[in-house]
Amino acid sequence: MDHNPLSLTLTLALRALALLALIIVAEVVNGTVRTLAIAPLVGDFTARQIGTVTGCVLIGLIAWSGSPLLKATSPRAQWAVGGLWLTLMMGFEVAFGRLLAGASWQQLAGDYNLAQGGLLGLGMLWLLCAPRLAAVVRQRRASPDVMKNQNQRRQR
Repeated sequence: MDHNPLSLTLTLALRALALLALIIVAEVVNGTVRTLAIAPLVGDFTARQIGTVTGCVLIGLIAWSGSPLLKATSPRAQWAVGGLWLTLMMGFEVAFGRLLAGASWQQLAGDYNLAQGGLLGLGMLWLLCAPRLAAVVRQRRASPDVMKNQNQRRQR
């Protein structure tokens, strides 16, 4: 049972930060591959769209494989982790884009603008939902005995 109204204990927050660090590393590698290998072949615009899709796949894989380590056992905790990830990743995106990549505010905003073909907003929505979706997928794949044991532990 969650006693913390935000469902984000210090231990859970530290685990969430560790997984987010892994997500950030994966996304930086994804962006590097996109810039150096994909953009020269298909152009920057299409490469950014491909990069968003591959980034979502990476986030999904990390969230799914990290779900047992995260131990966010309630939907509330899973959404809290997603909210933490979203908030910190948005800050990282702005800092990285402005300070390291030298992107203008207009360029950053364009990456989120669906009307301009920017899919990063959908990627961020995926990041928010990833901890919850990963837990649901894992729970559905679990055997009935495993689910029964988990439910018994939660009731204690």
